[in-house]
Amino acid sequence: MPSAPAPVHPVHPPRDPGTPEAVGVDPALVKRAVKAAALGNAMEWFDFGVYSYIAVTLGKVFFPSGNPTAQLLSTFGAFAAAFLVRPLGGLVFGPLGDRVGRQKVLAVTMIMMAAGTFAIGLIPSYATIGVGAPLLLLAARLVQGFSTGGEYAGASTFIAEYAPDKKRGFLGSWLEFGTLAGYIAGAGLVTVMTALLSTEDLVSWGWRIPFLIAGPMGVIGLYLRLRLEETPAFTAETEKAEADRRKVPLREMITGQWQALLLCVGLVLVFNVTDYMLLSYMPSYLTSELKYDETHGLLVVLAVMALMMIVQPFAGALSDRVGRRPVIAAGCAGFLFLSVPALLLIRQGSLFAIALGMGALGLLLVCFTAAMPAALPALFPTRVRYGSLSVGFNISVSLFGGTTPLVVTALIGATGNMMMPAYYMMAAAVIGGVAVWFMTESAGRPLPGSPPQR
Repeated sequence: MPSAPAPVHPVHPPRDPGTPEAVGVDPALVKRAVKAAALGNAMEWFDFGVYSYIAVTLGKVFFPSGNPTAQLLSTFGAFAAAFLVRPLGGLVFGPLGDRVGRQKVLAVTMIMMAAGTFAIGLIPSYATIGVGAPLLLLAARLVQGFSTGGEYAGASTFIAEYAPDKKRGFLGSWLEFGTLAGYIAGAGLVTVMTALLSTEDLVSWGWRIPFLIAGPMGVIGLYLRLRLEETPAFTAETEKAEADRRKVPLREMITGQWQALLLCVGLVLVFNVTDYMLLSYMPSYLTSELKYDETHGLLVVLAVMALMMIVQPFAGALSDRVGRRPVIAAGCAGFLFLSVPALLLIRQGSLFAIALGMGALGLLLVCFTAAMPAALPALFPTRVRYGSLSVGFNISVSLFGGTTPLVVTALIGATGNMMMPAYYMMAAAVIGGVAVWFMTESAGRPLPGSPPQR
């Protein structure tokens, strides 16, 4: 008769005597890996923050139709185009990362991201070269989107494969710390420039500055990434399977991992719907729907992100102690039951009420930003981790995350119900909760297909 089953989701299971001996990694190398990976995420979201908050100016430079609404829609159309090619980038860079190595591919994505952003700062205006200007802007955005398709999955995989098993949540949380830092830096720089420069100077030359900064940032990031060695997990995988590592079949990467891919899509959905709702849509909701002062709305969002940065590493460490599932489940439950009260607070209109409602949503979002960078790579085995995660992550972001502002705006227009943002987050929380229910706890455990790591 078989013995009684072990607990279903142990956070720190006892070591099986038959398991391989734990592999030790140089702490200094781990720190360099985290810095190099986080900088790429910071750079991606620096561009996101800049593009979002300087969109009106870019509309005047590249789409001078005379209609402010048409200008803004055209600018955000170029912005949205980057989301369309993200899955393609994932399909290219993901399998490549599983074949030739994480470090090499992350160096390439860093170069492409920096080049795409830097190129925007060099594009002549519509007044100078006519229709070629918006076409070049679109091309640069497509380069950015394509490279981003391989960035997050690669960076989270890189950190996860370097991190000790018992500190993977804490170290992975610094990836999203970079996201928040980059967004704050981009949005903050645009705010300062808007305050210091006249509208004429901003349209003439000032808008170029934030994009040109990407050049030096990219050089620094590339230097850090080129100094890194390949991850221990990938090295071990190639040593034991040198003969067939050159090609991972698409069938194995996708259909062979369909259950894990579904979990990935569900987890990324709740992560990104709530992320884009809070950090991208809410400033527009405050301004366009609630007629709130634009500057104050931006400052509230920046303050919420600063609060999230402070809490982020502590929440990551908590996920190491109690597990990824409880932390992510707490975020799903919070958005399910608190989205409506938080939005009602925001709709009151006073600065205190808005800050309280936005702050509550920001702290709930930390449950995802802190735990997901460690939880998502643990869904897949080493052999297909980069490729499968790239596919699942980017499909979910493109279909659900990046479309959140557009869908919610359309729902409000169709129904006239100003509470739609809350209902949308609640629906995402239900889907995320189902995914959490079926996922296996990974805290304190080796990554699938890898030896224990300390």
